[in-house]
Amino acid sequence: MSKRDYYEILGVSKGAAADEIKKAYRKVAMQYHPDRNPGDKAAEEKFKEAAEAYEVLSDTDKKAQYDRYGHAGVSGNGRGGFSGGAGMNMDDIFSQFGDIFGEDLFGSFFGGGQRRGGGQRSRGVRGSNLRVKIRLTYEEIANGVTKNIKVKKYVGCNTCGGSGAKDKGSVQTCSTCGGSGQVRKVQNTFLGQMQTVTTCPACNGEGTTVTAKCASCKGEGRVYAEETVSIDIPAGVQEGMQMNVTGRGNAGERGGMPGDLIVLIEEEPHKELHREGLNVAYELHLSFTDAVFGTQIEVPTIDGRAKIKIPPGTQSGKIFRLKGKGFPAVNAYQKGDQLIQVNIWTPQHLSAEEKALLEKLGNSPNFKPHPEKGGKNFFDKIKEMFS
Repeated sequence: MSKRDYYEILGVSKGAAADEIKKAYRKVAMQYHPDRNPGDKAAEEKFKEAAEAYEVLSDTDKKAQYDRYGHAGVSGNGRGGFSGGAGMNMDDIFSQFGDIFGEDLFGSFFGGGQRRGGGQRSRGVRGSNLRVKIRLTYEEIANGVTKNIKVKKYVGCNTCGGSGAKDKGSVQTCSTCGGSGQVRKVQNTFLGQMQTVTTCPACNGEGTTVTAKCASCKGEGRVYAEETVSIDIPAGVQEGMQMNVTGRGNAGERGGMPGDLIVLIEEEPHKELHREGLNVAYELHLSFTDAVFGTQIEVPTIDGRAKIKIPPGTQSGKIFRLKGKGFPAVNAYQKGDQLIQVNIWTPQHLSAEEKALLEKLGNSPNFKPHPEKGGKNFFDKIKEMFS
């Protein structure tokens, strides 16, 4: 089943401003919030779907890639689809986007500031994003490929399980907030008592404090190491395209959500072919005699070699088209062609005998140029080649 358009999910136009997108997400999320729709799996999926859409459209880089390449531009892992939104649990969504709803709103509607399952507190500090470059051959771009790359980054500490504590006994409930990660303040106003909820300053919203730090990670809950990341790259990507692999960046501190891995696509130049959008161009140099008598010749393509027939009397500049031998479009069924332009090779060094033969032939009427009327000129061919 194909994914729905993110703009459609939130009910906004493609040109919507950041504030409009944020407001739209809040409206949809509140409508399908699990606490307002207990036991309704359909509503829960729509809630997650909205979180996925907002995660992309609220990020300038991700939004630009989505606008240009669709879902393929923001889902580089290919394992279970998008890792945010639909792939996140409720606590992850609340931790990442809870401020969108307004903390006082949670206190009023959803149990006095306690989110579902005690998820009101945030775990640690979110990790930063990482950027890597992946260089692809024409064959890999045309067919799609899985790349296993080694990335040096912060990973979760195995000794403490990411908590940053020496042992379980070294983690204590925050005495300031009582483990909720929040502190409440009641104020008297002319409208009556108003309650506000803010992040606990003592534990930064984590609900716990560490009394003895882990010796391996020095209390951060993460260590610097090398990790192999598997990235599924869809067919049809282009030079300069960015793919976002959610959750594969630097690990967060003390169990915080990991950052993303942003993959920049680079194309490795082909020895014989040249890319023009979805099409592939190739210059075929023919000898004079092959152009006169015609021949059958092999030409390189993205996925091997193909034979084409050169009819007798082929003119220099003639363009042959191999249908469907170009690149596929990302997120579409369209596919480009291979365009082969003929160039007649003119000998530059001749023997005396060869010169005498050509001078004799040059006087023949059949060797005098007489282009066909109504034929396409140079500029028409260029337009056709890259249309």
